[in-house]
Amino acid sequence: MLKVIFTVLGLAHLWACDRQRGWLFYLTKPGAMLALLALAWQLGALGSPYGRWLLAGLALSTVGDIFLMLPKERFIAGLSAFLLAHLCYVAAFWPGLGAPHWPWLALLVLAAAPVAWLLWPGLGVLKGPVVGYMAAIVAMAWLAGERYLGEPNVGTALAAAGALVFMLSDSLLALDRFRRPFKGAQLLVMATYFSAQYLLVLSLA
Repeated sequence: MLKVIFTVLGLAHLWACDRQRGWLFYLTKPGAMLALLALAWQLGALGSPYGRWLLAGLALSTVGDIFLMLPKERFIAGLSAFLLAHLCYVAAFWPGLGAPHWPWLALLVLAAAPVAWLLWPGLGVLKGPVVGYMAAIVAMAWLAGERYLGEPNVGTALAAAGALVFMLSDSLLALDRFRRPFKGAQLLVMATYFSAQYLLVLSLA
């Protein structure tokens, strides 16, 4: 039932993204995230350190969502909340890390480098915070991938996929905001964002 509620709220938010912002837009985004929090709890997140870190990351993401969707946006506050969320996900993926697969990290850095290069001229005083944020999400994707490579199963595969989709979502958001706005950006950002968080929650099953 919670999966259905999340899907309905997520699709409603995507529809609202393509229309004038109204009550549906502001209600469905945190509503979808609260449904994911409830689903994570239902899947037993409280029973393991991994699950508890995921819950913390989801909660902080919800806070970040609220900051970024306010009529008078609080970008730095939202960025800080999402940075803490990614650090929670890093903490979830870190335990049991074996010998690092350096080519995997190199691949992620190579993927992030062109995005950073495109963003750099438009960052202004936000260069430090945005680069720090990018480092955190690359670390999250790296550790999620390491976890899968060290112990391949459905759960670790879902977590790794979620982390990679999250990295894509944040890249699209940053390019739209700091490089050049593009048509359908908000729709793409939110579709990948919801997908990423959903995959992370499903990794608990």
